[in-house]
Amino acid sequence: MTERLLVDYLLTCQPGEDALTKAEDIALEQTVELPADCVPESIREHLLGRVERLAPLSDRRYQCTISFDADLVGGELTQLLNTLFGNISLKDGIRVTDIRWPDGVLKAIGGPAHGIAGIRQATGVAQGQALLCTALKPVGLDASALAERAYRFALGGMDIIKDDHGVANQRQAPFVQRLAACQQAVERANGETGGNSLYFPNATAPWPLLEQRLAAAREAGCKGVLISPWITGLDAMRWARERFGLILMAHPALTGSYFRPEHGLSPELLLGDLFRLAGADASVYPNTGGRFGFSLSTCEAINHRLRYPLGALRAAAPTPGGGMDATRAPGWLEQYGTDTILLIGGSLYQQGDLTRATAALRESIGRGAR
Repeated sequence: MTERLLVDYLLTCQPGEDALTKAEDIALEQTVELPADCVPESIREHLLGRVERLAPLSDRRYQCTISFDADLVGGELTQLLNTLFGNISLKDGIRVTDIRWPDGVLKAIGGPAHGIAGIRQATGVAQGQALLCTALKPVGLDASALAERAYRFALGGMDIIKDDHGVANQRQAPFVQRLAACQQAVERANGETGGNSLYFPNATAPWPLLEQRLAAAREAGCKGVLISPWITGLDAMRWARERFGLILMAHPALTGSYFRPEHGLSPELLLGDLFRLAGADASVYPNTGGRFGFSLSTCEAINHRLRYPLGALRAAAPTPGGGMDATRAPGWLEQYGTDTILLIGGSLYQQGDLTRATAALRESIGRGAR
């Protein structure tokens, strides 16, 4: 029997709009893209989407489940996205909230190459201990100034020191110069402390620069990179996993346009399942209480989707950030568990001495000063 992809949609109907008609329209639009009476019977039986469930909620909202033949995906991430939310993204009142994944789709697309366990191995952070990450910023500093900050963070024992996602190839700190300076600075600090801090350059770029930057990062000795997959294209991250084998930390830039309450994709599905399926070893998201508006329940849902059993896929590391206060780090670990990467930047910069601030952060979560 052919596997089927079960997709949950939250439908919001306008006055006079019929929920069953809306659901059946999705099933047609996302598969055959023809009126029902124009679909050959053989195709109708196998490839036409099926409305499996339609349950009323409140305020003209309905929970709908539509199943799709997994053959529609063809083993390709791009077609998976098209099947889930292609043409219907141009309509209103349709939000993808959940997916039950067929094993064949999971195997075809693959998931993280390293996951939480691989990040622990690369950083030397033992099971039961949380990982720490920070960002090199702001845009406008030259490569030597950013490298000095990387050095100071590494001296204090920061596990992952990544470029800020807005630090790209500006004239003040071109990618090639910054890559060399920051990687050398982190290696120098590791040599002095015996530590194992990692530098993740921001590899996000247009083709063919993306390939060049990934290759340069690997050649320079970096174990991982930062990438914004909704900017490069989600399948570019899957390709990077296959081609370069680096740890991939995914940044959520541009994804917020999909998180409308009545239309788009749920954050836990996009930043959790989809990023993980496409190869993210760690997924950055805006923590509740920071500069952005995610609720605690949304953050918990993202954490769950990155770590829950999903076929043979490795678990990925939730990476909450977006204005986290270093003083609250112990509380967030208690809330989220130690299979988490805490991304803390601004509140460390505010303390002035980056090495001392990092060491104090380590101490506060029971890691001890390096």
